[in-house]
Amino acid sequence: MQLCSFYLPDQGIKSFGIVKENGVVDVGTRMGAQCPDLKTFLQRSSLADLAAFGERPADYPFDALRFLPVIDNPGKVFCVGMNYADKRKEFSETQNAPTLFIRFADSLTGHEQPLMKPASTSEFDYEGELAVIIGKPAHRVKADEALSYVAGYSCFMDATVRDMQFTWFTAGKNWPQTGGFGPWMTTAETIGDPQTLGIKTFLNGREVQNDTTGSMVHSVANIIEYISAFSPLSPGDVIFTGSPGGVGKKRTPPLFMFSGDVVEVEIEKIGRLRNVIA
Repeated sequence: MQLCSFYLPDQGIKSFGIVKENGVVDVGTRMGAQCPDLKTFLQRSSLADLAAFGERPADYPFDALRFLPVIDNPGKVFCVGMNYADKRKEFSETQNAPTLFIRFADSLTGHEQPLMKPASTSEFDYEGELAVIIGKPAHRVKADEALSYVAGYSCFMDATVRDMQFTWFTAGKNWPQTGGFGPWMTTAETIGDPQTLGIKTFLNGREVQNDTTGSMVHSVANIIEYISAFSPLSPGDVIFTGSPGGVGKKRTPPLFMFSGDVVEVEIEKIGRLRNVIA
């Protein structure tokens, strides 16, 4: 099953729903104030409760709605840096512990929405990543049970302002509307093992990253164990798990994104996230 968050311009309302081949079944409107958005649904309900909506036809075609970030109001957003073998080689990374930084909610944007390149930079880089959405409270979770706390997975474009990154990643990662998150969440039972997924990034149709999540240095389960040891996680919290090698900063010559460029992240069993640079 796949779930998305969306905005209906004609009605001026936000909602979430089940993704069908030709559109979306509106679950949020039917549940009303009890669960108006996907984060609240994960906090108050169960994915099993969606079975009642699964056979309904789509309420809205895709062109009638605007995609929001899969979780458009996350409480916590953790990001893992230098988590693929090739990426670590590119940046000469030797640290063994996971490299963590944070993103703020206003740095996120949805599928088919513009990524905003700051006017001050000429080093706006791409980083395709697997996103993990937490489905139930997780504190001091061990790796062997960590995946049972995951609601689902999505695609993420961790667009980075390289000339503001320095050694403190947060400065290069939190410009408004620079992180594409979507198009939707594929539920955990559909994915199965998150370490067996192909992940690719395309810039203007050119493949610039191609790897598998099996190349992660720290697996999804180990990341959840590491983070939940010091920071309790809640339903709707998000973890971005790092990017493969091939980023623009380390190419010869460097390859960065500019206004009008199209960047896409494709992950097996999830879909293809698309954003235009503005």
